[in-house]
Amino acid sequence: MSALIIFGLLLVLMLTGMPISISLGLTVLTFLFTMTDVPIEAVALKLFTGIEKFEIMAIPFFILAGNFLTHGGVAKRMINFASSMVGHWHGGLGLAGVMACALFAAVSGSSPATVVAIGSILLPAMVKQGFPNSFGAGVITTSGALGILIPPSIVMVMYSVATNTSVGQLFMAGVIPGLMLATFLGLTTWYRARKFNYPRLAKASFKQRIKALRESMWGLFLIVVVIGGIYTGIFTPTEAAAMSAVYAFIVAVFIYKDLTLKQVPKVLLDSASMSAMLLYIITNAVLFSFLMTSEGIPQAMAGSLIDAGLGPIAFLLAVNVILLLAGNVMEPSSIVLIFAPILFPVAMQLGIDPVHFGILIVVNMEVGMCHPPVGLNLYVASGITKMGITELTVAVWPWLLTMLAFLGLVTYVPMISLWLPKTLGMM
Repeated sequence: MSALIIFGLLLVLMLTGMPISISLGLTVLTFLFTMTDVPIEAVALKLFTGIEKFEIMAIPFFILAGNFLTHGGVAKRMINFASSMVGHWHGGLGLAGVMACALFAAVSGSSPATVVAIGSILLPAMVKQGFPNSFGAGVITTSGALGILIPPSIVMVMYSVATNTSVGQLFMAGVIPGLMLATFLGLTTWYRARKFNYPRLAKASFKQRIKALRESMWGLFLIVVVIGGIYTGIFTPTEAAAMSAVYAFIVAVFIYKDLTLKQVPKVLLDSASMSAMLLYIITNAVLFSFLMTSEGIPQAMAGSLIDAGLGPIAFLLAVNVILLLAGNVMEPSSIVLIFAPILFPVAMQLGIDPVHFGILIVVNMEVGMCHPPVGLNLYVASGITKMGITELTVAVWPWLLTMLAFLGLVTYVPMISLWLPKTLGMM
């Protein structure tokens, strides 16, 4: 009964057009003050202790690093490097877009930032070369979603906060799925370009490739700093985030010099604004999780599902359906922070690995970012391409089907996610 009241109230508030974060907070406060005897002191204590986690500090640092790189010309150099490597194949600039998104994802941790950084430069160039606007939009919208799967990932940090799973293990677990999805999206791009005979670039010489690599090397080295530092134990994921922000600042301002010192305050303000928004969502989601736990809802769900004989295969299928439906009305941060604390205990009771479960949730979030009505990547790409959401939805469907097929693969082949962290001795 409590679950019906809580979710009913949350749904009503969301249908009024109220932001998810405020809907969560009002749902919690309304239920606690009218239907329970929980003292206000306990709520305040949980509010502060719930967000008093070292891992949360990684979020503003990764956002700051991504903003420095977005404004600092790193994306342009990554596109040039990717074009020199794969531009002569069928789909040329489209394949370069997939590769550039994968590379930029490995330094930004954000899908919308990846779409903006790569799309704003690459899409006009693709149209100028003769590609249909819809083809370029489909490539960049879906490939930009790699920003939350290839580490570092802000969504992985949020899953870690919600479930107390190791961020380092999640980062390593995202490497192979991220590279696999990038490959599948690249194959889809190549196939459609070959089928419709889209243009290709002239093959770059070895000298041109070395030059492009040398120019993009400072940006690419950030991947080594973050992933290498975490794996070798030099620093924690949160410390890696701080290092990446400092490194990105030095590269953007003093090495590439695409960002002036006068522009730095604006980047800091933009990053602070985005961080505050995410931390506000986290705060309200922590309260919501506290309410769910205090009412025993996750435990009751786990017991009823196990009593009903629902096994891991059926449960994972149900999770995918739930998360894909949630992706229709909510953005990834809210989905992870609301559903992870509810579904996680059930997954643990069924013997599903927490790291594998986390990667499964992240891939679901990727799909959700690329379909209407609230797919963030669609809206970002729409602003760049000037295409309507309906038109964009039609444009992305071949790549979206590829992502759904990959979701099925990741769901039922856990070793795709777990092989690397286990091989490195992290699990």
